[in-house]
Amino acid sequence: MSQERSATLKGNPITLVGPSLAPGQPAPDFTLNKNLLETSSLKDFAGKVKLISVVPSLDTGVCDAQTRRFNEEASKLGDNVVIITVSADLPFAQARWCGAAGVDRVVLLSDYKDNVFGKSYGVFIKELHLDMRAIFVVDSNDQITYVEVLGEMTEHPNYEAAVAAVKALI
Repeated sequence: MSQERSATLKGNPITLVGPSLAPGQPAPDFTLNKNLLETSSLKDFAGKVKLISVVPSLDTGVCDAQTRRFNEEASKLGDNVVIITVSADLPFAQARWCGAAGVDRVVLLSDYKDNVFGKSYGVFIKELHLDMRAIFVVDSNDQITYVEVLGEMTEHPNYEAAVAAVKALI
């Protein structure tokens, strides 16, 4: 049985599918595409603090700004922190966007194939087959310490709170 909750896109209702994750819970494992043939999982970032920034598509203004902001923050957080951006964009589109935007400190992973990340992290948008804007901070032991799932897709996350949650772990 799938869990569903409501959110909005420009005030119009959308449905999020999956669990409502909370601090203190273990982070669900995932397998996401780095490119068409290579994948990456939570285990690939073992021992690091992880800020997982989820965006619907890099080709929108808020998603672009969110990813650029965390790329800037990455250089200030040290080698024990990894910032992962997850979107349902194809890996080709992610690589093109990174090159055009000069983003080089964030790991971009694609949930395009089967939306497993979105469904296991509770951010899969049923109507659009995209992932809802969200931030998850996961400690070096893969426990969730901070969650922000936006109620309105077009709003920005609380960047300061997310960065503060990471800094509290390093």
